[in-house]
Amino acid sequence: MSLSSIERAALSDLLDEVGPDAPTLCEGWTARDLAAHLVIREGRPDANAGIIIPPMSSWTRRVQDKAAQRDFTELVERVRTGPPTFSMFNLPGVDANANAFEYLVHHEDVRRAQPDWAPRELPAKAVDSMWARLEKSGGKFIFRRATTGVTLRRPSGESFVARPGEPM
Repeated sequence: MSLSSIERAALSDLLDEVGPDAPTLCEGWTARDLAAHLVIREGRPDANAGIIIPPMSSWTRRVQDKAAQRDFTELVERVRTGPPTFSMFNLPGVDANANAFEYLVHHEDVRRAQPDWAPRELPAKAVDSMWARLEKSGGKFIFRRATTGVTLRRPSGESFVARPGEPM
């Protein structure tokens, strides 16, 4: 199983466990909102533009809010079963490459918002995969709006600057 498949399944199970009103670390989002985000991300490319293009954000928000009105069990099942047949995320390799990071991070967004959460030990392969994604481009994108410099550092000491600036 790919990391994206493992994290997708684990996140879906956790969403079922915590329910639609559970908090997440995504500011202003409940578990329902996060599930709706994942469903439209894979199934509504027209609505994804607002994630990157600020003038489109109101469209993205409207589509996501409408998706969030669906039955929560249905939303979670859509997350669990993966991208729709004609989604770009169904192309060979795209799910594994584009979703491993997304699902691992959102799994943690739900896990860490729960009162009894505890750190989990990720397999070295997963950690290396996430680090490679951050180092190649993800880190610069994620921290592009940071108001300070950001250096990402592994416990081994390896590091890179995701966003230059002072203070660092």
